[in-house]
Amino acid sequence: MNVESRKSQRSWIVAGDLNGFFGLVVDNLSILGFIAAALIGIFGFPAEVIYTRMFPGTAFGVLVGNLIYTAMARRLAARSGRDDVTAMPLGLDAPTSIGMALLVLGPAFVGFKQAGLDEAAAADATWKLGMASLVVMGALKFALSFAGDAVTRMIPRAGLLGSIAGTALVLMGFLPLIETLRSPLVGFMTLGLLLYVLVAKGRLPVKLPGVFVAFVFGTALFYGFGALGLGAPGFHWPTPQPLQLVLPLPTLGFIEGLPHTVPFLPLLLPFGLLMIVGGINVSESARAAGDDYRTRDILLAEAFSTLVAGFVGGVAQTTPYIGQPAYKHMGARSGYTLLTGLFIGLGGILGIVSGLVQWLPLAVLAPIIVYVALDITTQAFQATPAKHATAMVFGFLPPIAYMLSIKTGNPAWIDPARHAELTGALDGHGLPELAVIVTLGNGFIMTSMIWTSAVAAMVDGRLRRAAAFLLGGAALALFGIIHSVDPRGGVYLPWALEGLQKVIAWQFIGAYLGLAALLILLSLQRDPVAPPPPQA
Repeated sequence: MNVESRKSQRSWIVAGDLNGFFGLVVDNLSILGFIAAALIGIFGFPAEVIYTRMFPGTAFGVLVGNLIYTAMARRLAARSGRDDVTAMPLGLDAPTSIGMALLVLGPAFVGFKQAGLDEAAAADATWKLGMASLVVMGALKFALSFAGDAVTRMIPRAGLLGSIAGTALVLMGFLPLIETLRSPLVGFMTLGLLLYVLVAKGRLPVKLPGVFVAFVFGTALFYGFGALGLGAPGFHWPTPQPLQLVLPLPTLGFIEGLPHTVPFLPLLLPFGLLMIVGGINVSESARAAGDDYRTRDILLAEAFSTLVAGFVGGVAQTTPYIGQPAYKHMGARSGYTLLTGLFIGLGGILGIVSGLVQWLPLAVLAPIIVYVALDITTQAFQATPAKHATAMVFGFLPPIAYMLSIKTGNPAWIDPARHAELTGALDGHGLPELAVIVTLGNGFIMTSMIWTSAVAAMVDGRLRRAAAFLLGGAALALFGIIHSVDPRGGVYLPWALEGLQKVIAWQFIGAYLGLAALLILLSLQRDPVAPPPPQA
């Protein structure tokens, strides 16, 4: 190794690290911004709780994870004698962070208020639920770090990716699209610019990252049109929260939140599982790019940073990002993760991160989330065998039911008494339609995973494997983990059900058992599934 190589290897920061730092920071700020904007703008969550309790701990998890990945990169560089080792990028996971805001924290806050808590008490209970959720997901990720390969062998890629793709398209795509078009002049132009630079790969007149340009362009439009009176109705200048030092100290508050995680386990467990699968995939991606990180170390580091964030007040889990080869092509090494961790972590503690995201309007953040949803769905199809495409699309249907359940369950849309009447109204044509929508939507991610996996197994001619997935679905439905007949999606003991709820539950359980039995009988045939026609 020559002198220049040794010098470069010893350097903490190289020129390419600045490019990587900027890209990774924007990713994390956009996710934090959407969490804040969604909770405040959609659910009326108190901003002070977000900025002084949720964000410091969440940002501290990013700091811990990036410091670990920085150390791993420098250790690999020293061991291999190479000066081009690039650290694994770590940040807040977009799909599950957005899912936490839209599907867990926001609805929980509304539910706590409906249960009689005042706004401050409901916000505190929601924060503790968020902490507990991170601890649950972190513990699951830690346990599965030692069995990640077995999980990926058991569940087909279509089942793993299809379940999150359906959630992305329906909930992360459609709902933020509505928020985008509530300020259409700003939102649609911002979305179009993002699609131009990220999908069409169009050139800009300035040599700056496309997402950053879209941020600046959209924010300038939002405040410019608002100042001129041309913005959407309801425009107002943000009321900045004062910057304050908040140390993310360990707290046992998550223990109080643990009982409240039970209704959300059908969401939280798949969220944690998908991060394990994602960690395996990004490790393979980095290995293909020339950096041979041990997969288990990558998984354990992300599990540890998620657990740490949960213990100190965080509400969004960390994950290694899939773009490690892209950061390597930028010339980034290990300094960019160090800089990102310090900026996000210390910025969260000092209030700088909160100060920045307060000025990012939802009309500008929502288009970025729409793009993320489109990208996740596209990647799922690209990474899954084409013959499983129909199975994946089938798995998109339960998230649609959940979206309808969210909207119809909004007391501002349908009076709760009328909603209860509709879910129990029998018309002689089967189960009540609204009750079916709610039951199908509860546990939708795991339902999608089971449905997609079962159909993919059918396509592969593995009917008994498909039956096994369906039997697993029946077992989960028995306790309300999927298809819960509790309007809140809670789990229960099957013998505690009564009346129409009992009928609905056993109808769904019987459907899974009946189809599983049918597939087992069909598997007794010789060559039950015809081989695909030969390629022309």
